[in-house]
Amino acid sequence: MTTAASTDRTFLGQPVGVAYLAMTEAWERFSFYGMRALLILYMVQELLLPGRIENVAGMDGYRAVVESIFGPLSTQAFASQTFGLYAGFVYFTPMFGGLIADRWLGARKTVLAGIVLMTMGHAAMVFDTSFLLALLLLVLGSGLLKGNVAAQVGHLYPAGEEVERARGYVIFSTGINIGATAGPFICGLLAQVYGWHYGFGLAGIMMVVAAGVYIAGWKHFADDTPRHKRDTGPATPMTRNDWALVGLIVVAILLTLPQFLSYDQSANVGMIWTADNVNLTSFLGDVPVPWFGSEDALASILIVPFLIWLWPRVGRGGREPHDLTKMAFGAVVSALSMLALAGGALQAEDGGKASILWPILAYFLSGASFMFTWPVLLSFASRVAPDRVNAIMMASVYLSAFLTGIGSGWVARFYEPLGASGFWLLHVGISLAGCALLLLLGPLIRRQLEALDSSRIDPEPAAEELTGEGEALR
Repeated sequence: MTTAASTDRTFLGQPVGVAYLAMTEAWERFSFYGMRALLILYMVQELLLPGRIENVAGMDGYRAVVESIFGPLSTQAFASQTFGLYAGFVYFTPMFGGLIADRWLGARKTVLAGIVLMTMGHAAMVFDTSFLLALLLLVLGSGLLKGNVAAQVGHLYPAGEEVERARGYVIFSTGINIGATAGPFICGLLAQVYGWHYGFGLAGIMMVVAAGVYIAGWKHFADDTPRHKRDTGPATPMTRNDWALVGLIVVAILLTLPQFLSYDQSANVGMIWTADNVNLTSFLGDVPVPWFGSEDALASILIVPFLIWLWPRVGRGGREPHDLTKMAFGAVVSALSMLALAGGALQAEDGGKASILWPILAYFLSGASFMFTWPVLLSFASRVAPDRVNAIMMASVYLSAFLTGIGSGWVARFYEPLGASGFWLLHVGISLAGCALLLLLGPLIRRQLEALDSSRIDPEPAAEELTGEGEALR
């Protein structure tokens, strides 16, 4: 790995390139989450209604394909499935973005191409005719950008500076959270006061800002010559233990899918239910529904000090619980979030509107559940994955969002048949099922990890370890 030519630390003690990458990601996430917070409501309340849906180019063919796969869908179910496909493929295409950066363009050019495509996508979102094209451009652009920007942060540090690298990623993650909080808040307000396209338009403008920041910081980023043009030496072969570790990571990812499916549903049907069934009147006027997306992101920031305090206190002997136990806690918090929505639905079934306190509680808990699980899962995969496939396994964690995004769209078809309260209680059960699986299989996975660790420090190492090709003990 090569690093930037300049190692001067001029931003909070870190390479100045970190500041440019964090600001780029902040504005890109502002754009992404601002647009996403409007998308499902825009489809259900306006775009997919008779008299408007006919204006969307390619909609008949697209709907025919979707319904050939998922069956006949109502307007709500079709909107939710479209949202799920968009939310899912946004996390699928980064696999190809990483391949393009590594093999052909390098990270900087790939990210810039992604910004251009996303800017074009946001511009296309302003017009009914180009709605499907807009989603396609956003998916492709995000695939080129997402992951490559994050990878560039690590490239700013030479080997051995792990503490400084971790601090750099804290700054970078702060940029993500700021953008994810501000985007739905401001875009949602504009959409409610002036109309949908003002919210979409601001999201597009923020992508232009992201491009400007990224170009301004270009000279401060690390050299990113594609891998095939560098002398990287022979690849380290995978051992039997390495493949076993990969298998355990895959199992851990699968065990978190239930709670992440519920989490994704809060941004899908959760927005529809809130708009239709909650009394949104407040001293500020009517609260824009996308603001609950901002609350979710804000909760993920506010909960961090609590988690730092919590984990040493629930562990044994002052030690923090195992990663899989932490993720089981996250599944419980996810279930509580869904239970809050179910409580609001039961109140609304009496013929009135649910109190705004229900979604406030639900979206705070959904943001908290995300932080209980997602960073822990990333840490688990990064720590356990063999060096030979570490980047691929990290990308595989993001593929879980691909599965749950599409899965939440499919499950959304049951919203109307089950009714709101039954639908949210179903998600309570889904999250608790994930918790039960984590608690049941977690000790088995942990024992397998310990056994693999022991085999790596066996006094009579395997032949591949004698040749220096074995996996180092983590």
